[in-house]
Amino acid sequence: MDIGLAIRTIRKQKQITIMQMCEGTGLSKGFISNVENNKTSPSIATLESIADYLEVPLPYLLLAPEQRMNVVRKDERQETTAGSGSIKVQHLTAKGAMRMSIVELPPHASTGVSKHAGEESHLVLQGRIRAEQCEDVEILEAGDSFSWNAIVPHEVTNIGEETAVVLVAVSKELDLDRLWNQ
Repeated sequence: MDIGLAIRTIRKQKQITIMQMCEGTGLSKGFISNVENNKTSPSIATLESIADYLEVPLPYLLLAPEQRMNVVRKDERQETTAGSGSIKVQHLTAKGAMRMSIVELPPHASTGVSKHAGEESHLVLQGRIRAEQCEDVEILEAGDSFSWNAIVPHEVTNIGEETAVVLVAVSKELDLDRLWNQ
């Protein structure tokens, strides 16, 4: 965790000088410099004063770099296939237990019945699909959305004549897939 770098980066992004920060927090120039260079560890009260002045939540200053925003550029997306290679999956982003993908199902393609730990939310971007989970069956079109507990067997099928495109968000608090699929 590099609290000093976080403080310096935010201060510079907001175009705040060290002197302005001294005036706004009541801290000395030397102390702020030492904090920004990680030569001293400020108290929580001091960090709270700095966070308030910088107008950021205190916990933001305590995040490690890997805990901050994760960006995946369009040309950096990983792609995989499913369903005998006919279903294209673009992995958009992942953070902790959550991940988002765009799934493209060619006409009449199906994900097959699956189950896994976690929850899923779907937004149909294009096409017409059938979502089935046990006795629940819904026909959905572009603009429709649905969600379900993914531990219950489920299947999505493209019932249209064009490629169906679905945005899928999956949250998995526990990695229990191997337990359910044994």
